[in-house]
Amino acid sequence: MKRFLIGLTLALGCLATWTEAAENLLVAPAQNANKAGVVAPLDETSLPMVDRIVAVVNNSVITYSELNDRTNLIANQLTRQGVTLPERHILMRQVLEKMVMDAVQMQYAKDAGIKVDDIQLDQAVVRIAEENKLSLPAFRTAVEKEGVTWKKFREEIRDEIILAQLREREVENRVIVTDAEIDAQIAEENERGGSAQDEFQLAHILITVPENASPERLAQRQRKIQEALDQLKKGMEFAEVAATFSEAPDALKGGDLGWRPAARLPSLFANAASKLKPGEYSDILRSPSGFHIIKLVNRRGSEAPAPITQFHVRQILVKVNPDADPNEAASKISSLNARLLGGEDFGKLATLSSEDESRNRGGDLGLVSEGETLPQFEKVVKSLKPGETSAPFQTLLGWHIVQLLGVRQADATLERRRLAARQGLRARKSDEAYDEWIRQLRDQAYVDIRLDDR
Repeated sequence: MKRFLIGLTLALGCLATWTEAAENLLVAPAQNANKAGVVAPLDETSLPMVDRIVAVVNNSVITYSELNDRTNLIANQLTRQGVTLPERHILMRQVLEKMVMDAVQMQYAKDAGIKVDDIQLDQAVVRIAEENKLSLPAFRTAVEKEGVTWKKFREEIRDEIILAQLREREVENRVIVTDAEIDAQIAEENERGGSAQDEFQLAHILITVPENASPERLAQRQRKIQEALDQLKKGMEFAEVAATFSEAPDALKGGDLGWRPAARLPSLFANAASKLKPGEYSDILRSPSGFHIIKLVNRRGSEAPAPITQFHVRQILVKVNPDADPNEAASKISSLNARLLGGEDFGKLATLSSEDESRNRGGDLGLVSEGETLPQFEKVVKSLKPGETSAPFQTLLGWHIVQLLGVRQADATLERRRLAARQGLRARKSDEAYDEWIRQLRDQAYVDIRLDDR
């Protein structure tokens, strides 16, 4: 549903994403919507009776009716947010490109064997209802009052979970942040007079520039970003300009990037935002990906450092040999898990069998701060109670079994600052890697746009 309503890209926190989607269903209609709070759909009386194809994406198609329905839903959401809508044909083009990107990713996920069963889906929907402080029947009623069938809503949530798992697998688990990068980030913040915990609420307009663009193509791209800037100077709302011109995934939310810590922002954005007052927008900025205009919506400074959650863990690691049968490592970790369940001592088994340097300490990794490990590893650790041992799970490093020995809260300002820098850098690198990965995926796909065909 989120993709129907606001066209957001995925974030690390899947539950927050699903909850936001649900909250969008419950928001009160704006005055410029009709009494039902719904934007009037396009008059299709002149359209042919047979639905037509507006895009071919690899081996699937997008029809006009699907595009029209999706555009109506997004138009309705933008109106409720108080965003002046761009012309209908411009909005439809933006929505169609988002649908193409979603289709490419879903096809890739299917080929990769990523699935979400009904049990996982039921759990996710229940959690969304709980986040909205509603019983499941009441939540279903709220969804259906918006004109969305319960079945369709559930399938949209299923798609969001799949896309989140795809991003985690293909991008986030591959992101590594080094200590040298953290040192450089903190040095940059000191020079700028800020902190990694400073947060900026930004909006964004992007005009992409392909690699090795010809002078003619570059000039065309420059004219488009200049046109966007000219519209801003004439008094057009930033959100409307973003929805009209921007080629970023957030265009269909009026360019809203939400609140982001300074460390998560590219230096180009952070430096520009630090010089703006709330409500002001930048001049045209140039990066390797294209031309940008950012608007500082709001800013908030860092508060007193919150305690850091640290986990005392030990593990057994079995690495996957790329030259061997991948089932060999899975079989070995299953055998070790069976021995643990049979009562063997974790430390002794780790010393004998773990394939990392922690075996010299019985698998003891010491205290691990939140945000310092691979997302999948941390997710499993956080699911445990002290004394509990996980089932085998896989990361890029191999197969793990983890035991949580204890949890503590550490109060360390410098450590908190380094952690904030690490988390922000990881999120920034993940955003950049995901944008690049999805562009490559789009370039490799067969896409035939037929929106203007009759």
